[in-house]
Amino acid sequence: MSKTVEFFFDLGSPASYLAHTQLPDLCRGAGAALVYRPMLLGGVFQATGNASPAMIPAKGRYMIRDLARFAERYGVPMRFNPHFPINTLTLMRLLVAVQLHQPERFEDALQALFRAIWVDGVNMGDPASVVGVLVAAGFDATALQAQIVEPAVKDALKATTEEAVKRGVFGAPTCFVDGEMFFGQDRLDFVREALIN
Repeated sequence: MSKTVEFFFDLGSPASYLAHTQLPDLCRGAGAALVYRPMLLGGVFQATGNASPAMIPAKGRYMIRDLARFAERYGVPMRFNPHFPINTLTLMRLLVAVQLHQPERFEDALQALFRAIWVDGVNMGDPASVVGVLVAAGFDATALQAQIVEPAVKDALKATTEEAVKRGVFGAPTCFVDGEMFFGQDRLDFVREALIN
């Protein structure tokens, strides 16, 4: 029986973006299933008393440099978004709406949104910019904007965020393999080991 990686993430987390660039291939190589668990990082921070490393200037400067090192190691494009921090409530609801209504297009939406934020430096707090990104990716932005206010979409994001906190999540990204928690994109080697052992 193949193993599963649960990937709890938020689009506003640059480390979540980096993990996303690696996890699909990592899981394919290990014959594991990758399960995307969109959560609201702000809700996790509020529930756990945690905060973004960027809130501490010296740590924030180091984090930006360290993320650039990992992007170079992985051979993936990354540009720290000039509009950071980003309120991702609407964006995460968009992802959940796609997950619920168009699951076959979830990875397309994820790729488009992550790229807009962490490669192209788009201001995703601007509704017109969000519409532009969605349309360019082939989505019906009007339909998605109607879906993000559906109770089922709001409830799903809230439930996943609450579940994450109950399971010990305090930041993003966080992966689970067989109930074991791995925090941070720099722990993917441990995720790989958990999948092959």
